[in-house]
Amino acid sequence: MSYATADDGVRLYREESGSGIPILFIHEFAGDHRSFDPQVRHFQDSYRCIVYDARGYTPSDVPDDESAYSQERAVADAVTVLDAAGVDRAHVVGVSMGGFCALHLALRHPDRLLSAVVAGAGYGAQPERQESFRSECESIAAAFRDEGTPAVAERYAVGPARVQFQNKNRPGWETFAAQLAEHDARGAELTMLGVQRLRPSLYDLRDELAAMTVPMLIVAGDEDEGCLEPDLMLKRTIPSAGLAILPRTGHTCNLEEPDVFNGAVERFLRRVEDGSWGLRDPRSLSTSVTGMDED
Repeated sequence: MSYATADDGVRLYREESGSGIPILFIHEFAGDHRSFDPQVRHFQDSYRCIVYDARGYTPSDVPDDESAYSQERAVADAVTVLDAAGVDRAHVVGVSMGGFCALHLALRHPDRLLSAVVAGAGYGAQPERQESFRSECESIAAAFRDEGTPAVAERYAVGPARVQFQNKNRPGWETFAAQLAEHDARGAELTMLGVQRLRPSLYDLRDELAAMTVPMLIVAGDEDEGCLEPDLMLKRTIPSAGLAILPRTGHTCNLEEPDVFNGAVERFLRRVEDGSWGLRDPRSLSTSVTGMDED
C-alpha cells in the first residue's frame, strides 16, 4: 500500500497505473478509489492514472473530529496526493464531491492543473436550495451514525439519480452498492457534515469563476436534476468551460455510461494537449440568433 500524508498527519491511500501525462481522479461521496476502475482501465495505456481515497474512507485514515473535514481540506488533500506522487501538473477528473474538489483546485491552485473534468457537481449550489440541501446532509449524517453504513447504502443507492444506473447495468450497480456498504460510518458521517454540508455555494463564486482560464469540461447526466441548472451556470460563467450532457443518465455518470464518459474525456484531453481548447469566443455570448440586430 502507498500513502500520502497530509500536514495534519492524516494518511491518504493512493494507487497508480500506467505511465505518461498524469491524471488524478477524485471520487464522489458514495464512491472510493475503486469508482474509477473503468476510467483507469481505459486511460492507463496512455496516461499515468492516480486514484486515492479521501480522508474518512478506509484504507485512508478516518479522523474522529469534524473539524478535520472541509472543502478546503479536501482541496489540500488532493494537492498532498500530487506532491507525494511527484507530480507538478496533472489533468484532474472529479465526480460529484470530487467534481467540487476539482473545481476548487482549479480556482485555488491553477498552476497544478493541466485541465479539470467536473462531473456530476452542483447539488445544493443554487441559493434557493442551499438550506434544504444542508438539512438533508444533516439527516444523512445522522442515518450513518444511528443506522450504520449497510442500512444507509440500501436507500442511498436507489436515490432519484441512481436508479438509472440500476436500470441500465444491474451488475455494475450492485458492485457500486456493495462498495458503498463497506464505507466507514463515522467517516461518512463527518464527510457529509464537514465537506458536503458546509461547502460554499458555487453561485457565490461567480466572479472568481468568470476569471478562470484552466481548460474545463463539465459533465452531467440529463436526469441528474440537482446538477443541471448549476452546470448551465458554470458553463455560462467560466470562459474555458465546455458542457457535455449525457442523455438518459443519472448521477453516477462515469460508471453508468463509462464508454460515453471516457470518450468525452479523451477527446477533451486531446484538445487540451494539442492547444485547441481555448477560451470561449466572446462573439458567441449574444442572445441574438444571428447577431445582425446588434451594433
